[in-house]
Amino acid sequence: MSATGHDEHGHEDHGHHHKETFITKYIFSQDHKMISKQYLITGLIMGFIGIAMSLLFRMQLAWPGESFPIFEALLGKWAPDGVMDADIYLALVTIHGTIMVFFVLTAGLSGTFSNLLIPLQIGARDMASGFLNMVSYWLFFLSSLIMVLSLFVEAGPAAAGWTIYPPLSALPMAQPGSGMGMTLWLVSMAIFIASSLLGSLNYIVTVLNLRTKGMSMTRLPLTIWAFFVTAVIGVISFPVLLSAALLLIMDRSFGTSFFLSDIFIQGEVLHYQGGSPVLYEHLFWFLGHPEVYIVILPAMGIVSEVMAVNARKPIFGYRAMIASILAIAFLSTIVWGHHMFISGMNPFLGSVFTFTTLLIAIPSAVKAFNWITTLWKGNLQLNPGMLFSIGMVSTFITGGLTGIILGDSTLDINVHDTYFVVAHFHLVMGISALYGLFAGVYHWFPKMFQGRMMNKNLGYVHFWVTAIGSYGIFFPMHFVGMAGVPRRYYQNTAFPMFDDLTNIQVLMTVFAIITASVQLVFAYNFIVSIFYGKKGPQNPWKANTLEWTTPQEHIHGNWPGAIPHVTRWAYDYSKTYENGEYIIAGQDFVPQNVPLQENEEELNH
Repeated sequence: MSATGHDEHGHEDHGHHHKETFITKYIFSQDHKMISKQYLITGLIMGFIGIAMSLLFRMQLAWPGESFPIFEALLGKWAPDGVMDADIYLALVTIHGTIMVFFVLTAGLSGTFSNLLIPLQIGARDMASGFLNMVSYWLFFLSSLIMVLSLFVEAGPAAAGWTIYPPLSALPMAQPGSGMGMTLWLVSMAIFIASSLLGSLNYIVTVLNLRTKGMSMTRLPLTIWAFFVTAVIGVISFPVLLSAALLLIMDRSFGTSFFLSDIFIQGEVLHYQGGSPVLYEHLFWFLGHPEVYIVILPAMGIVSEVMAVNARKPIFGYRAMIASILAIAFLSTIVWGHHMFISGMNPFLGSVFTFTTLLIAIPSAVKAFNWITTLWKGNLQLNPGMLFSIGMVSTFITGGLTGIILGDSTLDINVHDTYFVVAHFHLVMGISALYGLFAGVYHWFPKMFQGRMMNKNLGYVHFWVTAIGSYGIFFPMHFVGMAGVPRRYYQNTAFPMFDDLTNIQVLMTVFAIITASVQLVFAYNFIVSIFYGKKGPQNPWKANTLEWTTPQEHIHGNWPGAIPHVTRWAYDYSKTYENGEYIIAGQDFVPQNVPLQENEEELNH
């Protein structure tokens, strides 16, 4: 016992040496639990900004050219007399996409849950480098700040769609949104990429090196596998976006011609020669496609964990789930060309990208079947976290099915750059990843905030209105897209053939306003529960993973005594002996740190 005693004593000493001030505890904290809360709250604030923007342009689409006092109040000179200007419409679409993809879903999901769960679930005192972890958050904060501040520059924020294709992004004089706003966008993204890389390297090293005794890779919860592989994809693909951003900065400010050639402005020939905007598309989508898996994989890991806990069953096909995560990661790097089927690509190359893209449907379907099989005959605890997990499987399947159409080069030509594409990716990565985020927040809220629970009834309201509202927005959008309505047009009044679709635009906008409003219920629940939520037990969901063995009060180093050792995988739910009795009498779960009992076989599917 002396080793344990010594460890405990050493840790008490550690706590007494330096009294933490407000600044070292809440601002420049190196504790992974605090950093995860900083990521989550920053991400949620950015999320509300992104949602607000989408409501503004949805109103413009439903009632084109109408005057709204709120436009004038929020957009000022960009909405004279309350009528939205065409330039600011594209800028809103651009910043909305950028904020939601990078600042909410990438940083909000990976930043929050990788930081919170990796040390707690693998049995580590903290991340491999607390300092790098802190730097990674503050770089993220800085890039968020620059992105928000770019809304206030005189010529307006970046406006070229969130993919910022040249020449709009490469020529500062192309349009108002190509000026200072675009420069700030590029600076913000460069800093964001630095933050993301530091975070990812930290996550990878922590998972590989700091697992507790007995925690082999095949005993890790699926959450950790997902965060680990997400970090690997990030390290491989984010540098490519950084190179694209740097080359764009060179083209814009230093007169190079990487992405520009034969450009005329008002009849005048510019001196750019020999570059190609298609090169930019290759660089962008080489990150851009892995990026959507960086967004969805953490959500998949969270859903696998929350679902197994709340179905009171082992996750079905544990090893197949790991294999599908690895297969998705590998395939995600060889499918980027499906975003470029109409860029003049060689049709044979198109067929290659079609093949690799359709292959990704296989591991995705494996995951979907395994989730459904995990639910099958389970003793389902339908709390808000579980509902969002089940909702995520639904939106992932419905969004994924349209991906099969878009991934086929011949079919894609008909719907490319229409609302069909918008509907597809909002369901499959936007809504699905947000559901994963919500499931994680409801499930691990007590771990983040000293054992306090979120209000369950408000959680139910949040889920049902969000679930019905999300389909209300994005289901009709498929039909608008199949009718040929193009993306990013601020009004379609010039095309008489789209006049009949105005009612559908109004319907989608009404659903968008309702769905956005119910997020305020979540915000209220979240903020009030931090301070007044009722305290639950140490292990409120009766889960097996190690984070529920730590005390509710956050302490430096996570465990007051020795770190628990692991003797089994994370999914021994409802496990019985041959005679039908539970392994631990009277409880249907066996935590990972409970040693194997006599006559008990170790399960590992």
